[in-house]
Amino acid sequence: MALSRIWSAFIIVAIVVGSIKCFFLGQSDIFNWMIIGKADDAANPLKIDGVIETCWTAVNICLKLIGIMALFMGFMSIAERAGGIRLLSRIIGPFFSKLFPDVPKGHPATGHMVMNFSANLLGLDNAATPFGLKAMESLQELNPNKDTASNAQIMFLCLHASGLTLIPVSIIAIRASLNSANPTDIFLPCMIATFVATMAAMIIVSFKQKINLLQPAILIWVLSLSVIIALLVLYLVGLQTAELQSFSGILSNGLLLLIFLLIVVGGVYKSIDVFDAFIEGAKGGFETAIRIIPYLVGMLIAISLLRTSGTFEIIINGMKYLCTALGVDSRFIDGIPTALIRPLSGGGARGMMVDTITTFGADSFPGRLSSILQGSSDTTFYVVAVYFGAVNIKNTRYAIGAMLLADLVGVCTAIGLCYLFFG
Repeated sequence: MALSRIWSAFIIVAIVVGSIKCFFLGQSDIFNWMIIGKADDAANPLKIDGVIETCWTAVNICLKLIGIMALFMGFMSIAERAGGIRLLSRIIGPFFSKLFPDVPKGHPATGHMVMNFSANLLGLDNAATPFGLKAMESLQELNPNKDTASNAQIMFLCLHASGLTLIPVSIIAIRASLNSANPTDIFLPCMIATFVATMAAMIIVSFKQKINLLQPAILIWVLSLSVIIALLVLYLVGLQTAELQSFSGILSNGLLLLIFLLIVVGGVYKSIDVFDAFIEGAKGGFETAIRIIPYLVGMLIAISLLRTSGTFEIIINGMKYLCTALGVDSRFIDGIPTALIRPLSGGGARGMMVDTITTFGADSFPGRLSSILQGSSDTTFYVVAVYFGAVNIKNTRYAIGAMLLADLVGVCTAIGLCYLFFG
């Protein structure tokens, strides 16, 4: 119900704002850009796709997702038949049984979630989505109310949406291409901000679900992971841009190839029909990718209307006015558009980050802040639409509120770190 209200509010607010601009502010062509606008149209002052183009974009995303889904869900099927997912579930079980008390020990959902979190951490977005959708399907099997999000599904999605990533390679590459003197200087603030957002998501959902985070199993795992990440960060901070990108490629893609190798070797060792298992899993990937099209179309057109109507521009101008009136340092406002668009659209936020860097400079305060904000959270509403849509969840309960609150913690942390590191 919450998603329905938010979606309705997006559309109503966007159309009202567009109408005011059209009938009272003399922007008579705004309706055209809201419906048939194209981002690559030189005559389009907004440089944003309208509703029609956005529908095509949503379908294209899903079509591209079909191949990726088929690939990774095929390998997941081999791992399940060979017993690899259950083995992974038993290894991580002591920690996850406390954080996800409704998931039985050794259940495949645990292994699927671990694969998703690992892919996210390594920046493997293409792998994270199939693993995450498989995790949602596994958790849905345990869900007694099929149209209502379970506690385990909410915890999983909130942790996923917090976007914990070790190396923001794409952001560093963009900063390097835009002539930053030190493209990697945002690496440590990004890592800290995304880690804080993840911890915030865990605390928020645990409070709501009455999970005691002070249990020894949880503390040991969280502290151990924190130490490992901290040691890796200390090593990575000393690398140059080219070295960091090379290390990231070897670590992330090398581990992915290692996973493929272990899955196939395990399947051969267990004497299962490896190729047949892959084909069966790949079929499920195709079906899942097709099933999420309506949910993605619905969410993306609402976001498109918000952007093309100029609603974000009104919010930004209001924040600048408020900061000026209160005498507060308003430098951070110029980086905020990335934070506002990030929960709605990954591509839109990336474009906003590039625009901010182009306008103010890669090594300016707004340029650095927009880079940190881009790397400190995930596309919350996209995640909600795709992951809940894949299992036909209609009542998301408090999931969206918890995700947005964790996003807010991440944004505030990013702003504070930007002032701390770059003044």
